[in-house]
Amino acid sequence: MPEINSKKIKVFSSFLNSLAKDLTRLYYKKLNKPFKVNNKLKGKGYDPVTSADKAFEKFIRAKIQKKFPDHQIIGEEFGHKKVKSDFAWIIDPIDGTRSFVIGNPTWSNLISLNYKGDPIVGLANFPKLKKYYYNVSNKVAYVVDNGKKSKLCINKKATFKNMKVSAAFHGYLSLNKQKKIPKILKMMQFPCSDALSYAHFCEGRLDVVIQCMNKIWDIHPLIPIIKASGGIATTWRNESANKAGNVLICANKSIHNKMLRLLKPTLQ
Repeated sequence: MPEINSKKIKVFSSFLNSLAKDLTRLYYKKLNKPFKVNNKLKGKGYDPVTSADKAFEKFIRAKIQKKFPDHQIIGEEFGHKKVKSDFAWIIDPIDGTRSFVIGNPTWSNLISLNYKGDPIVGLANFPKLKKYYYNVSNKVAYVVDNGKKSKLCINKKATFKNMKVSAAFHGYLSLNKQKKIPKILKMMQFPCSDALSYAHFCEGRLDVVIQCMNKIWDIHPLIPIIKASGGIATTWRNESANKAGNVLICANKSIHNKMLRLLKPTLQ
């Protein structure tokens, strides 16, 4: 994490803490009702967007604009507000829109603040679960579950032999590539539930999360929380997870190194 005054970090994390509560109230007061669904890919695949996605993002943008008018804003639905600032807010108004559409409660609001391209604070808010996750520094993160606040920590006892792995390829890996990683396929014994899988990792419930095709708004808000909880976040090529794409989240270096080796055949 780039060096930033700790008082500033507290201002940003406090803002996200309040925003989580505001977003959950917004959902139950105005958005917990029938909604419209459109397919952004229009016959070339399926990428749904709902009226709720747009309402959430407009609400988040307005809150940021009021509190931090000089900051950039990058949102999935309404693009990039470009200004001369080292700070940029990254917004996924509903991560897991498919889950939202069918009534699965694993969808969330994801928001990060990036400084010079690096995510420094993040929020993952789950209105239907009445839980949210956020970090207050590069070493401390919390989950607030029905008003009860607890410090997050990965499973420090995880080993390669006893680890719990959650993974999803989202149709990205061909069958031929999947055949090259049979050990990974056998390890995929726990469901991948949108951003909730990363949240469960930060609580020590999962030890590895593997996903494909992340956009920056899918992963940037989670990176600060993962790192503050003690986790390792990279791409499958062991590059910074800030690049998004195919990401690998692990509880320790030993597991991470072994998982990178197992994923290597997919990179050829």
